[in-house]
Amino acid sequence: MNKNAIKKFATESRRELISRVSQRALKYGISDQEVGNPNDDSVNGHLLSSTEKKQRAALIAQIKEKGYEQVMEEVAYTWFNRFSALRFMEVNGYLPTRVRVFTDENNAFKPQILTEAIHMELDGLDMENVYVYKEANDNDELYKYLLITQCNALNSVLPGMFQKISDYTELLFPDNLLREGSVIQQMIELIPEDDWKDQVQIIGWLYQYYNSEKKDDVFAALKKNVKITKENIPAATQLFTPDWIVRYMVENSLGRLWLEGHPDAKDQLLPTEEEQSAYAAGNRDPEDTKWHYYLEEAEQEPEVQAQLEEIRMEYAALTPDQLKVIDPCSGSGHILAYLFDVLMKIYESYGYTTREAVASIVENNLYGLDIDDRAAQLAYFAVMMKARRYDRRFFSRGIQPHVYAIVESNHVDSFALEYFCDGDAKLKAAMDTIISELHDAKEYGSILTVTPQDWSALYDRFAEITEDINMSRETALRELLPLVQVAEALAQNYDAVVTNPPYMGASGMSGKLSSFVKKKYPDTKSDMSTIMMERTLEMSTSHGYISMINIPVWMFLSSYEKMRNTML
Repeated sequence: MNKNAIKKFATESRRELISRVSQRALKYGISDQEVGNPNDDSVNGHLLSSTEKKQRAALIAQIKEKGYEQVMEEVAYTWFNRFSALRFMEVNGYLPTRVRVFTDENNAFKPQILTEAIHMELDGLDMENVYVYKEANDNDELYKYLLITQCNALNSVLPGMFQKISDYTELLFPDNLLREGSVIQQMIELIPEDDWKDQVQIIGWLYQYYNSEKKDDVFAALKKNVKITKENIPAATQLFTPDWIVRYMVENSLGRLWLEGHPDAKDQLLPTEEEQSAYAAGNRDPEDTKWHYYLEEAEQEPEVQAQLEEIRMEYAALTPDQLKVIDPCSGSGHILAYLFDVLMKIYESYGYTTREAVASIVENNLYGLDIDDRAAQLAYFAVMMKARRYDRRFFSRGIQPHVYAIVESNHVDSFALEYFCDGDAKLKAAMDTIISELHDAKEYGSILTVTPQDWSALYDRFAEITEDINMSRETALRELLPLVQVAEALAQNYDAVVTNPPYMGASGMSGKLSSFVKKKYPDTKSDMSTIMMERTLEMSTSHGYISMINIPVWMFLSSYEKMRNTML
């Protein structure tokens, strides 16, 4: 994998896309100096359609809430996400249409979707629009229309990555994607096609490098005593985890838990001495999925050994579908993707079919959370691509993973809440608690603790309103369902918690975050990664495994003495 090429593409794409979406905003009278009047009927001599007017008003509202730069950044990375996802899917043959969106069958920058537009079967594609663009010889507008239609069509199978594009992100669609030197051409020509093939980790490297310049800006400001805001926490704390570290952490947590309870599976899951020697020498078979980073338990004192045997009897009673694992700081999903692989080996060793295993992993085993919406999108995508790789019909099964962006409850619609609870005191009490505990959640992320609720009753109510015609239904599903999903993920206990936590010292924390950790985590408040150590202890079951990267100061600094005593 050519990481220099990936870095060059990602950093240049960020600048280019921010510039492009900003130019589009300017066309509609919106800049960093002026946001304009949302009620305007025309801008710069251009008469707005009803759709454009609605999208422009939504864009202005977002800018007033978040600020111009933040919104331009968000729209740019939304399109970067979608382009990266589409490229991954076309190279691996995962697009339901089987029609490439950026290249032809020879990987040349000649989008097959343009040449096949008249013959394509794509949900939502209006052939009248296609013919209008074709007759006008307007390839740029036709390509824009086809890409947006393709993204919308993918919403039915990948809603966590391809939200319906009918809002201001469509208004700010980057122009001139077919021109020489465009973001699309750079993606095709800089990154070899082989780097996209079944390597979900490329998404992680793209994410890290895309954020690298912003991260530099945040740390430069930190030297001037500018605290890290919740909008900048992802850029400041995200760090991609190299593959060998991911394997080591997962195999010696989830993998160990399973093998200690099911030692008969070792022959299936662990390499032979010859296979291990070949692997260590660099002779690696791509089809080899055995656990090469697994370490056997060291010899223990008899008293400790006896206690371990009792714990292993508990592990022995577990079946694969009962395992719960989470990465609470999932970033772009590299750890989740390998957790998926290890779970697949566990299921296979237990006798499940591939199809049964994939469905059960997505529905029962795997959870992921991240404070950053974009990272959570990519983690969701990584898990869905893993599922599709193992089960080619997975997209048709209607199953979605438990991978979520942390959401906060600061602006819940009171009418939607009242409609959802429908006079049920228990539902109202549960939602009030969730809303209270997820207030300002973007400041705190997975270090928040949430009170367990009757999750079945809440989900039953969501299922009940899905077909309702009440005007508050969509708002309830859009605002309240994500809150419940995140709350449940934070409230559960897990057999294995595996993560590369955020690294942020107390000096960089905002006032809200600093006050929160001093109150909630007084023994570990000096650094976010150490706070996460304490939090993962809360998240795990009593005999679960925690596997994470941390800075070693907690082992010897006097300020962490209480934490050490607690752990012991």
